[in-house]
Amino acid sequence: MAWQAICAVDDILVGTGMAALVGGHQLAVFRLHDDRVFAIGNLDPFSDAPVLSRGIVGDLGGDLVVASPIYKQHFRLMDGSCVEDETVNVGAWPADIQDGRIRVRYGAG
Repeated sequence: MAWQAICAVDDILVGTGMAALVGGHQLAVFRLHDDRVFAIGNLDPFSDAPVLSRGIVGDLGGDLVVASPIYKQHFRLMDGSCVEDETVNVGAWPADIQDGRIRVRYGAG
């Protein structure tokens, strides 16, 4: 897996996400209030729409989650698992900030 720079950290408003195309796949990249960043799959498996980056970020029972804007299922930012259906997972990738840029570790390399 190789690190890929996605954008400047200031390109994502605090408490929101954005979609990024990495290795031919859409990821949802989120920036929290404490500047932690997370990357999960952007495709909502319940609606088959690439919309998770547009969801509302929050805390649900101690888990950092994003709520899908379509049917409102919650996906954990740590591992991409669905709170309401543990058999569903959108995937998660390591993300960090280096030199003012958000990076995601994805793919082979």
